Amino acid sequence: MTDATKQTRPQMRPLPRLIFASRWLQLPLYLGLILAQAVYVFHFWVELTHLLEAAFGNQNALAQLVKSIGYKDSVDVAARVTSLNETIIMLVVLALIDVVMISNLLIMVIIGGYETFVSRMDLDNHPDQPEWLSHVNASVLKVKLATAIIGISSIHLLKTFINAANYDDKVLIAQTAIHITFLLSAMAIAYTDKLMARDAAAH
Repeated sequence: MTDATKQTRPQMRPLPRLIFASRWLQLPLYLGLILAQAVYVFHFWVELTHLLEAAFGNQNALAQLVKSIGYKDSVDVAARVTSLNETIIMLVVLALIDVVMISNLLIMVIIGGYETFVSRMDLDNHPDQPEWLSHVNASVLKVKLATAIIGISSIHLLKTFINAANYDDKVLIAQTAIHITFLLSAMAIAYTDKLMARDAAAH
């Protein structure tokens, strides 16, 4: 930045400067999300460890898995699950994928939100810069978050259908309706952003 540029840039008044600096109040929120990310990593490894131990016949690990995924064929059989079966493995793997997708959502919120609303991260020449971050803004971030939520909802819905015997019909209908609502909301957001981008290009 040259001296001429510094001289021509207008000085911000105290109140606008304070209001603009208030964006840093969001920093503790993003740091808190990083801690939440660490909790998800810990939970992922706990579940994965239980799955591996159960695969080698550890009954305590198997009991923990059955409890965590809410699996049961019937009220009587629930207490007599003695070995892994395909349904339990599938439910545990879907739970692990769910954790990964939520973790990806957290990364998008942390990095994209900080870049958009707090301060530039100057990652233009970094080899590991996410592809989506190069053109991120509030609208793009909103659409990506909506898409990620749909993915998470899909995993939850699939888990429910696989273990449908453990749920009431009303729960299945409600979860399906909620997933469709998420899908329609994401489509509406994407369409609205498309219209706004088209109007901006026209002007």
